[in-house]
Amino acid sequence: MTSSLRDLKVYTTYPHSCSYLREQEATTLFIDPRQEVDQHLYSSLSTLGFRRSGNHVYRPHCSHCKACIPARIPVQDFQPRRSQRRSLRRNRDLIVERTLDIRDDQAYNLYRHYIEQRHADGDMYPPDREQYESFLNNAWDCTRYYRFYEHRKLLGVAVVDVMTDGLSAIYTFFDPDEQHRGLGSYAILWQIEQAREMGLQYLYLGYWIQACKKMAYKAEYQPLELLVENRWQRMEPAGGL
Repeated sequence: MTSSLRDLKVYTTYPHSCSYLREQEATTLFIDPRQEVDQHLYSSLSTLGFRRSGNHVYRPHCSHCKACIPARIPVQDFQPRRSQRRSLRRNRDLIVERTLDIRDDQAYNLYRHYIEQRHADGDMYPPDREQYESFLNNAWDCTRYYRFYEHRKLLGVAVVDVMTDGLSAIYTFFDPDEQHRGLGSYAILWQIEQAREMGLQYLYLGYWIQACKKMAYKAEYQPLELLVENRWQRMEPAGGL
C-alpha cells in the first residue's frame, strides 16, 4: 500500500504556544490520522520535512515563523569533530542491544528520570507512562529500540525508525547523572554509523532551530542538510546556507 502524496488529506491545528520559542505561537500540519501509512509513504513524507509522534505525522506550518527547519546528515560524508571523537572514545565500553519494545519498568524509569532532570520545563513533564508508550510506539512496524548498557546498567535508549533512504532519530533518552559521557552526542554518532552499516544515505534529525539551544546543537554534525524552500541544501559550518 502506497498512497499518492497528492491524495493525502491534511489538517492544521489552531494556533498554540510554541514548545521551542516561548514568544511564538505555532500551528501544526497533520496528515489525516485515518490515513493508512507504510514505510514508503512515511519515507516520502520525511523527505518533505514531516516527522512522527506516535501514529501522528506532522510538520510545522506557522504563518509568521520559519524557524523550524528539517535537518538530516548525509552519513557517508560525515566526519566527526575532535570533540565527537572524544565522545566515541569515552563510550566505547558500552554494549548496544536491540529490543522489541521499551514498555518495561527499566526503560520507563530511565525515561522518567531523564524528563524530570533534563526537561522539567517541557511539554512531556511530568512524565506519564501512557504518553510515553504512545509517543514511542512501533508505528508501521519500522521502529527499532537500541539500548546502551554499561555492564548491566542501562544508560540510554535510542528510538529509531528505518525508512527507505535513511534512519530517523525519533527520540533518545539517557541517564542524566552520566553527564561526563556525553550520551546524547554519542547516540547520534552511533546512529550515523548504524545508517552507514545498513547502506542508507541519511540520518534524519528532526528540526534544527537556531534560536533554541535544545535544537541548535544539530549544527555540530557536519555536513548537515536543511530543507529550505522545498529543497535540501548543505548548511555552511558557520550556520548559514
